[in-house]
Amino acid sequence: MTNTPILFRKRLIPQECVQLKDDVILSCNDTVIVTKWNALKPRKDLHHGYSCYFLKEGFKVSKFYAADNSLLYWYCDIVDFAYEGEDRLIVTDLLADVIYYPNGFVKVVDIDELVTAHDEQMISVEQLKTALSRLDKLLQIIYRDKFDTLSIYINDAEQTNEGEGNL
Repeated sequence: MTNTPILFRKRLIPQECVQLKDDVILSCNDTVIVTKWNALKPRKDLHHGYSCYFLKEGFKVSKFYAADNSLLYWYCDIVDFAYEGEDRLIVTDLLADVIYYPNGFVKVVDIDELVTAHDEQMISVEQLKTALSRLDKLLQIIYRDKFDTLSIYINDAEQTNEGEGNL
């Protein structure tokens, strides 16, 4: 990767592709991209956060905060990455997600959407297998108490950007 990419979030359910034009890229290399952001669609609970895109592993780990800066949870998306041209990075959400709460509780969500996406021919059998394999890899990291190997990128970025506030 020679340039800082322009990030796009592609969702299958509902179908949309949105440029993440307000996300701030804090660091970027061939293996990870770390960003900070405010919620695209403000909600009562979710206000802002940080994300780390693991380009080789196929997941995005995000730290979600409330408006009062209290940690809500870590949200982990199973994704695919594809470049369009030299600088447009399309991050396709492969639907399966893991929520990791501060108390250590782990919740796997949206597996049913994988089935729906396959049944409606939005994803291939290969993409379904890829999503499940990546989900398993992520869960093994969490279950082996190695989540810090993923969260360290965001935690380091937060410390570096401390005092700068939200976007």
